[in-house]
Amino acid sequence: MKRNLFKAAVLVVGGAIAMASPVMAEDEAKSLDELLKMVKQGQVSDAREQRAREQRFKNARYDQEKMLKEAKATLDAEEKRSSKLENTFEENESMILERQRQLKERLGTLTELFGHLTSTAGDMRSNFQSSLISVQFPNREEFVDQLIEKMAGAEELPSIEEIERIWFEIQREMTESGRVVKFRTTVTSAAGEKSEQEVVRVGTFNLVNSEGEYLQYIAENGTVQVLARQPNGPYMSWAEDLASASSGVTPFGVDPTGPTGGSYLAALIDSPTLTERWHQGGVVGYVISAVGVLALLIAVWRLIVLSIEDMKVNRQLKSSSANEDNCLGRVLKVHENNPSMDSETLELKLSEAVLKETPRLERSLNLLKIIAAVAPLLGLLGTVTGMIITFQAITIFGAGDPKAMAGGISGALVTTVLGLVVAIPTVLLHTFVSGRAKKILHVLDEQSTGIIAEHTEGRAGN
Repeated sequence: MKRNLFKAAVLVVGGAIAMASPVMAEDEAKSLDELLKMVKQGQVSDAREQRAREQRFKNARYDQEKMLKEAKATLDAEEKRSSKLENTFEENESMILERQRQLKERLGTLTELFGHLTSTAGDMRSNFQSSLISVQFPNREEFVDQLIEKMAGAEELPSIEEIERIWFEIQREMTESGRVVKFRTTVTSAAGEKSEQEVVRVGTFNLVNSEGEYLQYIAENGTVQVLARQPNGPYMSWAEDLASASSGVTPFGVDPTGPTGGSYLAALIDSPTLTERWHQGGVVGYVISAVGVLALLIAVWRLIVLSIEDMKVNRQLKSSSANEDNCLGRVLKVHENNPSMDSETLELKLSEAVLKETPRLERSLNLLKIIAAVAPLLGLLGTVTGMIITFQAITIFGAGDPKAMAGGISGALVTTVLGLVVAIPTVLLHTFVSGRAKKILHVLDEQSTGIIAEHTEGRAGN
């Protein structure tokens, strides 16, 4: 039993050694001597590792102490440097204040002069940026920028030459604003193509090229572009005549708001033409236009027919025999065919003949009257539908853009204008055509009444 306990103890010690030294645990002890040797080797290895670890800790502690000393030395140096810089800053600040006091004393009354000079240079820069004269003289702004930067720095004063240059630029701006000159510059077409062209500058108001197109100066990038949309009317031909003229007086459409951006020319260009306004009427506008054309054709047709009939009636009045190619001749033919008829019957026959001719003479007059009454109603219909669409857009997108809202209302009112434009002439044409028809009918009634009177007198004499 003691032998078994000894073996168990040996196994426990062997297990401990295997956990402490995994490398040696890989070999199994074949005897007690080998086991004892393995235990000694494990203790020696552990001691060696322990000493190495302690040495590393000592070295790391030494390094940390060294780094701490270096950090403290750096901190002391930086604190001394900071103190030195603070003293230097205070000295510089005192020096700056002294220099500023000396500058102010030396300037004296010139301070106000340079203040006005700075203000004038600032105004010049803003004027030069938007002036059309900068197209011909593009380097003026660089000088003004440099001068403003110099005076803003307060380190050096402007020279006499620079002050004279300011006076010269102001004088040149005034002189060039009253001149019409030609020069060459780079122009960007509406398609984005750049080319060297000869342009005409009318003071500070407008730029046109040799083709009579109005140009626009883009101050942001200093380029000249052809307006995508040109003004209507005679302005284009006037601009072309001005571009080709060498002397004398030439009519030209000058934009008086040119120096401030050409707002009047822009408004003139943005104004829709008659064709564009007609298209704003939409489907209702097209219907009103078609009805108006129909009324015009009917009126012209009836005027031609009634004029021809009036000529034939006048010839019939001068003739002694009835001719059936006109309405009066057909009425007179009734009396010629019935010479012995009693007066009452003849009167009825003549009235019947006049009634037969009345529809031919008054044909389509009621249609003209209907068109004159319906056209304003169609215009009102288009206006109401257009206003509904406009208010729906306002409901969806809001009323933040008054210009867009005014454009929608303006387009809606176009149909009302079209309706009135159609109705008013149609009423006048109906009145004129109706008057021609009534004139002929009056002749027929007059002649038929005269025939009855003559016929009655003849039978009374017999």
